Amino acid sequence: MRDKNTRLLCLGAVLMAASATWPAFGRCIDEDNIEQRPNKGTGTPLTDAGGPRAALQAMVNEARKRSQIIGANKLLTEAALLDVKETKSGAWPQVNLSGSAGYAQNKATGIEDSQGNQTRATLSLTAPLYDGGRQNRLTDWRNSLAEAARFGQLSAEEQVALQTVSLAVERSRYRLQVQVYQQYSRKMSCLVEALETIVRADKGRTSELVQAQKNLQQAEISQAQTVSMVRQVEIRLRRFVGDGLPSTEGLSSVLLDLPSLNDLIAQAEASSDIAQLGAQAEAAESYAKSVNALKKPQVNWVFSGSKSAGAGESTAISAGVNFNIPLYAPGTAYASDAAFKRAEAARLQRADALEGRRFRMAEVHEQAMSSFDRAHRLIDVLRDSERVRNFTLQQWQQLGRRSLFDVMSSESEHYGLRVAYVNALYDAQQSAALLRSLGLGISNWLE
Repeated sequence: MRDKNTRLLCLGAVLMAASATWPAFGRCIDEDNIEQRPNKGTGTPLTDAGGPRAALQAMVNEARKRSQIIGANKLLTEAALLDVKETKSGAWPQVNLSGSAGYAQNKATGIEDSQGNQTRATLSLTAPLYDGGRQNRLTDWRNSLAEAARFGQLSAEEQVALQTVSLAVERSRYRLQVQVYQQYSRKMSCLVEALETIVRADKGRTSELVQAQKNLQQAEISQAQTVSMVRQVEIRLRRFVGDGLPSTEGLSSVLLDLPSLNDLIAQAEASSDIAQLGAQAEAAESYAKSVNALKKPQVNWVFSGSKSAGAGESTAISAGVNFNIPLYAPGTAYASDAAFKRAEAARLQRADALEGRRFRMAEVHEQAMSSFDRAHRLIDVLRDSERVRNFTLQQWQQLGRRSLFDVMSSESEHYGLRVAYVNALYDAQQSAALLRSLGLGISNWLE
């Protein structure tokens, strides 16, 4: 009987010690609020994204100012415009002045010899009258190249904008994950504290304490790794926008609206990359026509005047028209055919790029839809997971029908689902950003 009472007293002490920890464990409230949840089936933001969107636009503007690639493309555009002016000047009269000074000797039968120092100056003026349209085609070629350079600059700006937005969104993803792991660590820390109190009364439950400590360490490792990912993303982001990184608050709500696929495909042709290829194809065709114009007659008008002083002083003036008619130039025909084939190849490259972009849009749109659907489904799973963890904790605390391992398993599963939800939400937003970049551009959308 005494042994029985002793066992009962020990059991009562253990239960009292455990019950004393249950309120403490119950006070380990974690913030289960997910920062942003998309409306089911629509992807429409639940909150006003004007503030975060304006912050993104400010970051993109700063990245453009700092980008050396954009600066290089801007200089290339300016250089291409100067090339246009240089080509246009070929239709204007060309004036040249040349001269010489030195010793000269002139000898001819029946004419008095002259020798001695002589200086000569020659002024010439030439201008094209007819060139078979070559000059106009060359000007068109340069104009198209300048347009291609301008679209190249816009494409570089779009790439910088997309990288900036993607890094900002990725930074928000990892910072939100850090919050989840912090909450998980706090929950496990509270559980460890509760079990330390229990183990002081019941050494037989040391294995449960060890298991809880292991889960706490795993949560802290995940948190530390995610913090490191935040720092890595911020290092890459500072390259674009400098040290003044804005807050990530609200960024999870910026890109939750997903345009229809038909609207996006209709915008594909207006993208900077496709427009640049189109301008390059037009440039190649204009150049081919300029090469073909070499087969036609070339007519120029010429004025020339020269004056010699010193030995053999003389004056000469001439004015008239020069012409050149190609009669047999097989190399020109080959060059013309090659240029036209390159122009056709450029058109096919544009068509292939446009087709590839449309299929890429369809692929990314499907990825975005899948990520949004996954996020919606995870919301329901998270709701059920919350109920399961609450029931498991209650059954362990009050009824003793569940083991501590069940409690830790439900907690681990729940926080794992929360991280999965964050990933699904941000995967969808990254796809939405890429879709807009493939169309009219993320910069156009931000404005």
